[in-house]
Amino acid sequence: MEAQSLPVNYLPIIFQMLVAIGFVVTTMFVTHKIGPKRKTKDKLTPFESGIEVVGNARTPMSIKYFLVAILFVLFDVEVIFMYPWAVNFRDMGKTGMIEMFIFMATLLAGFIYVIKKKALDWD
Repeated sequence: MEAQSLPVNYLPIIFQMLVAIGFVVTTMFVTHKIGPKRKTKDKLTPFESGIEVVGNARTPMSIKYFLVAILFVLFDVEVIFMYPWAVNFRDMGKTGMIEMFIFMATLLAGFIYVIKKKALDWD
């Protein structure tokens, strides 16, 4: 017998979504209406991590920051690929070991390239 998907089967999900949305809207409305409304000069000034704003927010930043961040994510993701290999190391045998050496060599070549290009230097 094949299971049928009828619209009436989705009513509990729709009901739960409506209750959740209703709770969020009600909570936001009630806290807005009964919450304290103390507007002071300090509360109305913009700040960044508790430090007073100095200068324009549109000043250009060095690309090095973004480059280091992207390289970190890249090498971090590469390391994540090693975990499944480490778990299944014994099952893969010599073939798995050779493949991991190739992977590590490629990773090392990329890291050497990054160092040669001085992408990690802040100066």
